[in-house]
Amino acid sequence: MQTTKKDMVQVIQNKKIALISGGNRGIGYELGKQLAEKDYQVILGSRNADKGQEAASSLKNLGYDVSVFELDVDDPKSIQKAVEYVQQTYGRLDVLINNAGVYLDEELKMTEEDPAILEKTLRTNLLGPYHLIRSFLSLMREHNYGRIINISSGYGQMDGMDQTGPGSYKLSKLALNGLTRLLAAEVSGNIKINAVCPGWVRTDMGGPHAPRSVEEAAKSILWLAELEQDGPNGEFFRNGLQINW
Repeated sequence: MQTTKKDMVQVIQNKKIALISGGNRGIGYELGKQLAEKDYQVILGSRNADKGQEAASSLKNLGYDVSVFELDVDDPKSIQKAVEYVQQTYGRLDVLINNAGVYLDEELKMTEEDPAILEKTLRTNLLGPYHLIRSFLSLMREHNYGRIINISSGYGQMDGMDQTGPGSYKLSKLALNGLTRLLAAEVSGNIKINAVCPGWVRTDMGGPHAPRSVEEAAKSILWLAELEQDGPNGEFFRNGLQINW
């Protein structure tokens, strides 16, 4: 029996739609896999179109229903194209995971490193999530449903700001945490915005000696995508437990 376009639309309508920025590798890729296992319609956002297609093909070969969209979170025009694509293709967005991020710091202190490192880091780690949330909120409000997850870091906790470390990265995550709280205070209805620290994970960013696998990290994040209406909003979590800002 041939599947019709009407049948496909019905299938999509019965699924929740999730977009993951930086979804072509690492934690983002694993988040896409685990959401697809839960029967979400997953959209992998990838700055590099070819790498995004490779990731999507890999998951499709495993039997998962995913798509890919070329998404550069540093470019508001790219974000707007993503909004148009989601709206025209699916009609709504249920889950937005702001996973794309950069870690450009080396051993230099912030007062010694090139200011361009801070500027690039803030564009990707702070302004990218800001523009994505702002652009998709109207679609979520239209359907009175949304789960937004900002992938942050314990490096962004305020009580660690008096310790040296990757300053640009730390500052960007501190700002992302602040953005989470500010926007959560502004939303109403059945929309939740939370931040989460995945821990030190074996990815290109975390390195091969990190103690945590991407599978463990993704599992510790995804419960925030399935919050009930009375679930937390504007909070910061690690391993399912609330942590200090």
